[in-house]
Amino acid sequence: MSSVIQSSGEVRSATAARPRSMVNLKPAIFTMIGITVLMAGYRIYQQIYAWSAGLDSTDPAFETYWMGLLKGELVILVMSWVGLWSWLWVTRDRNLQALKPREEMRRYFNLVLYIMVYAFCVYFTGSFFAEMDASWHQTVVRDTAFTPSHVILFYGTIPLYILFGVGGFLYAMTRLPRFADRISIPYALAVAGPFLILPNLGYNEWGHAFWMMEEFFSAPLHWGFVVLGWSVLALGGLLLQIARHVFEIMGRLEQEAAA
Repeated sequence: MSSVIQSSGEVRSATAARPRSMVNLKPAIFTMIGITVLMAGYRIYQQIYAWSAGLDSTDPAFETYWMGLLKGELVILVMSWVGLWSWLWVTRDRNLQALKPREEMRRYFNLVLYIMVYAFCVYFTGSFFAEMDASWHQTVVRDTAFTPSHVILFYGTIPLYILFGVGGFLYAMTRLPRFADRISIPYALAVAGPFLILPNLGYNEWGHAFWMMEEFFSAPLHWGFVVLGWSVLALGGLLLQIARHVFEIMGRLEQEAAA
């Protein structure tokens, strides 16, 4: 009996001494699966209720199916913003000077996964739902700012990618020394540009209240969406920064192994 207890104790000790894996793909994979399911649900919802309940903003069905969805999105997503960003700040590393190279490398892999999820959300937003928004308003003239395409694009998918974009930025600033010491301009551009699409909506809706340009999606009123959206290309510069930092850490790890 004592030998069994001793053996189990040795197993626990060996498990505790085992270093943490540098790459954990499961959270990112499950998150992207959840995003895919959500986006598919959004599209199916539009297919069912956009034409039957989304053409007249004075119809009681519009209030039920579209304004109800809008209110639910705003509550859930704002709570998600506050929850994730607050957690990242409260649990920040307050002693980055003592960070070991292996742990720093692990955090860089986590950051890349954050960026991957962020880009995944931006892809759905800019391809399926943004292009569909243009098609919808060229076909159905808006009678309110809260159209079936806007409710999902502007108040669903855009706040969702903001959640992960700002979340990844906070993760880098609170857990990686090189990002904590100075602001990464490429990262700031890649997050701030798409983020500013949200306030740009106010200008867009103001313009549509005075000018009929549903058939002119390339009109100057819409240029802000293009400029701010393309700023996500700054992620290329960010990945170069990350690659340089990772190579530096690899050199430190080799020095530790040689010592």
